[in-house]
Amino acid sequence: MRAKAKSFRVGKVAAVLRGRVWYLTYFEGGRRRRPRVGPDRNQARQMAAQINGQLEVGAPATLSYEPISVPDLRQRWLDHHEQVRRSSVATIRRYRVATEHLLTFVAKNCPVRHVCEFRAPQAMEFVRYLRTIKIAPNGHPKARKRPMLDTGIKYILETCCSLFNYAHRNRHLSPYAENPFRTIEVSRMPVEDFRPVVVFTEDQECKFLKTCDDWQFPLFLTLLLTGLRPGELCHLLLPEDLDLETGWLYVRNKGHLGWQIKTRNQRDIPLVPILSKVLRHLLAGRSTGPVFRQRRFSRGFTSIITNAGLPSLQRELAVRIRRCEAGSDSPLTRTDRQEVSSTIWRDLGALENDLVRREFIRVTSKISMDEFTAPKTLRHTFATILQDANVDPLIRNELMGHVPAGPSSPGGGLAMTAVYTHTRPETKRRQLENALANRAAVQFAEQWLKIRCPASAGLTEGTNLPAAVPDVSGEPSDH
Repeated sequence: MRAKAKSFRVGKVAAVLRGRVWYLTYFEGGRRRRPRVGPDRNQARQMAAQINGQLEVGAPATLSYEPISVPDLRQRWLDHHEQVRRSSVATIRRYRVATEHLLTFVAKNCPVRHVCEFRAPQAMEFVRYLRTIKIAPNGHPKARKRPMLDTGIKYILETCCSLFNYAHRNRHLSPYAENPFRTIEVSRMPVEDFRPVVVFTEDQECKFLKTCDDWQFPLFLTLLLTGLRPGELCHLLLPEDLDLETGWLYVRNKGHLGWQIKTRNQRDIPLVPILSKVLRHLLAGRSTGPVFRQRRFSRGFTSIITNAGLPSLQRELAVRIRRCEAGSDSPLTRTDRQEVSSTIWRDLGALENDLVRREFIRVTSKISMDEFTAPKTLRHTFATILQDANVDPLIRNELMGHVPAGPSSPGGGLAMTAVYTHTRPETKRRQLENALANRAAVQFAEQWLKIRCPASAGLTEGTNLPAAVPDVSGEPSDH
């Protein structure tokens, strides 16, 4: 009886039987490939024919993939976000920190050579590893360490899942391999140590504003009555972002000065009349520079950069970047450019996010409201006020600056209705003013302005206002 052939060829693909297993051999992109198929000869012939057809038309072969180590995959993924996706510097920084835990785990607890060797059992072991380590909440090496919270663990696993999705799209995983982090079902993991979001009640809102001094009051009133993110408030410039004559505040990207909105979505926010009056009192005739400046400027301090409009700031930044490039052996990265840009904001006297947070904690600690530790509480309170007043969901979505829904982002702030709905400025202004008209914060702001600037307050006699007068004595030390 004639023995069965132990090899055959289909076009550019050769098949060889080794023991009881068929292997295919072919060249793709100048590299020799030799994937394992299995013991079935007919399956090997079908696969050889399929791969040969893919090679003939220049398509990627079904069984081809490029083995790569976990550190190399991570670096390519971060470079992809830097050079292709153009994700923000802060986002890339968070991705880098999150995936650093995976690199540490692979180096110490799971020595795999290639990404394709990291499978579901290794992913589950990685989750167990995350639950055993301790981290510093603020990232400082000398800070007190604590076990990682469930929300932090879920974020790391979601980031690693995105990393392996990138590996799958770029054929770094073996054929038919599944993303190991999808088997964990991260979305179904419960969060047992969740920190609830707290918002101000109306009494707490009024108590908080009463405790603010003259420098803090306009700052936190603006956050409360506009829903701005602290970073957006710190980067408001005159005159481009504030029009007190028409009563509008414009939140705009300033990529040319090294700052972008978190979602990149620009928006216009109508100012309630009392806030316009408070800001007019705060600015006292200033027409350039940051809307909110450091405390020392209220005592006569002068900034390094004065009377500079947006074009002048752009020219100054270009000069500083050229100066740094001249003193560097390599081109400046986006992080380097962002650091140079921060010197412009510093010399203008603009606030920093951390300073806003410290001032917020300083106020809440005075009135024993220690559960409130982040100025973002004011943004949550603003959103809750709009919800309580039944403000149209589309208006809320625009005022908060969230990503709108659309064909390319069906999971956005709202459904497809957002694509077809257009909000008139008059509607936005009317609903926002109706929502804030009777708030204690607005009434207290009227009293505050009446005491300090009676001529501009424009208040009628007999207005029902809170009886308390803010105590502004004992200003905190300068920063």
